[in-house]
Amino acid sequence: MSRSSLDAAETARRIAADDSVRGRVQRRILTVVVTSQVLGGAGLATGITVGALLAQQLLGDDGLIGLPAALFTLGAALASFLIGQLSQRRGRRFGLGLGFAVGGLGALGVVAAAATGSIWLLFLSLFVYGAGSATNLQARYSGTDLADPDQRATAASIAMVSTTVGAVAGPNLVTPMGHLVQPWGIPALAGPFLLAALAYLAAGVVLLGWLRPDPFLVAKALAELRSTAAADRAGSRPARVGRGVYAGAAIMIVTQITMLAIMSMTPVHMSGHGFDLGAVGLVIGVHIAAMYLPSLVTGPLVDRVGRLPMAIASGVTLLLAGAIGAVGTGLPMILLALALLGLGWDLGLISGTAMLVDATTPAGRARIQGTVDVLISLAGATGSAIAGFLVAGAGFALLALGGGIFALTYIPLLIWQHREPARTAARPATAEPAADVRSS
Repeated sequence: MSRSSLDAAETARRIAADDSVRGRVQRRILTVVVTSQVLGGAGLATGITVGALLAQQLLGDDGLIGLPAALFTLGAALASFLIGQLSQRRGRRFGLGLGFAVGGLGALGVVAAAATGSIWLLFLSLFVYGAGSATNLQARYSGTDLADPDQRATAASIAMVSTTVGAVAGPNLVTPMGHLVQPWGIPALAGPFLLAALAYLAAGVVLLGWLRPDPFLVAKALAELRSTAAADRAGSRPARVGRGVYAGAAIMIVTQITMLAIMSMTPVHMSGHGFDLGAVGLVIGVHIAAMYLPSLVTGPLVDRVGRLPMAIASGVTLLLAGAIGAVGTGLPMILLALALLGLGWDLGLISGTAMLVDATTPAGRARIQGTVDVLISLAGATGSAIAGFLVAGAGFALLALGGGIFALTYIPLLIWQHREPARTAARPATAEPAADVRSS
């Protein structure tokens, strides 16, 4: 048995003997996750800000400007699957730590590609860089592993909101980082990826070095200690995929497509209207702040008001963002549209995450979470690729309005899920309902 497993087993025994230990362990875990997310947010935001503009500069083809977002989103899809599988076997520490490290190497590859003018190295590096994005997103699950069932959305929101510091600072360092690398013969647009590399690698070191005990391994060990014979038999098979999993996945997939398609094309839209990189960095910074900072409020709201009402609020907010983005060309309107876009995504991600955790057990939770995040990433990649062609052929306004309308498509599935009869399920050892989907 590995040291991580032994530490987890010992912590689980202490929690089983005294449940107050759980709170102390949870606070330590959240401290480490918050630190890594501050760093990871900077790596995520800086690359997003200039990815499309860098491709436009190197490729010289506006029809391919959605390709960078599509590539790193496809890379995120593969990374999500691998992180989910590794986390299920070895815990969050290895899965998330290695994911950030790989993302950092991808960011370094983008800098090298820009310096040499190698298109193929750029494509490969953007794909690898997507591992950082996947890791940044999956870190929210680590906050829920030992959380009480009625605090899961709040726990996920704490992990997410910590991303805000780095995510807001990153885009506003676009211009200084560009000036830093230019004397080395590297294009200014590649400078932010150097910051992304350092941020991702540092986040990986934090998780690999300090995420002890591993929260997911503790949750699994605790389930084994507290299970009855019936619960033990249920826990020996993969968690049943119920309507809560489908509903949670649908919310996160649709909101990801809408957000990523509109957000990835906004820098190009602004460039076409004469805005400089400073203005673009400001807009993306505000957008990403709106993606994560409201989690301080939205997480507790999802726990108290309910999963379903907050998920519907997500769709309505995204529709409003798309409508404003379609008609606004001035900086204030673009800022408002992108802020609402971020808020709508935040509402959807937290409510969808809570539904997904509610509907799974530790026996298969990390694996299912990784699989769902694969679908989120693949959907986002498709949306980004199509967005580039839509903007080139029909304009940004059509993309924005169409994305807002598309955001409402998951509501019928939510209604279907909400009408599901209550199931009696074995109560896992973490004292959480195995398939209890609190949607109202």
